[in-house]
Amino acid sequence: MPRGSVLAASRLDRPGGAAYHRRMSIAGHAGPTPLHPGASTAVYAGTFDPVTFGHLDIIARAAEVFAHLIVATTENVNKSELFSLAERLRLLRRNINNEPRIEVLSFDGLLVDFVRQAGAKVIVRGLRAAADFDYEFEMAMMNRSLAPDIETVFFVTSPQFMFVSSKLIREIAFRGGDVSPFVPPSVRDAIISKLGRPPAGA
Repeated sequence: MPRGSVLAASRLDRPGGAAYHRRMSIAGHAGPTPLHPGASTAVYAGTFDPVTFGHLDIIARAAEVFAHLIVATTENVNKSELFSLAERLRLLRRNINNEPRIEVLSFDGLLVDFVRQAGAKVIVRGLRAAADFDYEFEMAMMNRSLAPDIETVFFVTSPQFMFVSSKLIREIAFRGGDVSPFVPPSVRDAIISKLGRPPAGA
């Protein structure tokens, strides 16, 4: 399996487990079949600044459920960005590793409008902890009000990624810490290049 692929996080699954084999079959393109073949297109949207193993875990699991998954990112005026939109798209595509059922796109405007334009019916969101729920519930209800025909589906984050967030990764990186345990090698290298210095102790 190539380093930094969308399924890099599956190395943390116990070899021999059901989840391990499902993900390895997708990574190897050995007859990739979603768990629910009748499911159509879903959109997993975020800023992915930077993309983490937690994001890639959600992407891998959503790709097992939906026949076509669009990973979408956009500019976010409410956050101080580490990577530009173009850089985030490039890092996402590199780590998704050309999986044919996953598409990486950018969008502008309302998410529900983009979801409709993409021909999707489902928005995928990840839940890390109870602290996420209020915000995610509010967003889901607003999207439901704007687009009653579009559903929001939550994926509970795998336990090993419960504490991993892009915000914390940025803070660790800015303070010279090593982010290697939390992001793929290509993202770590991009962070070092962006900040112009290796992490302390590297």
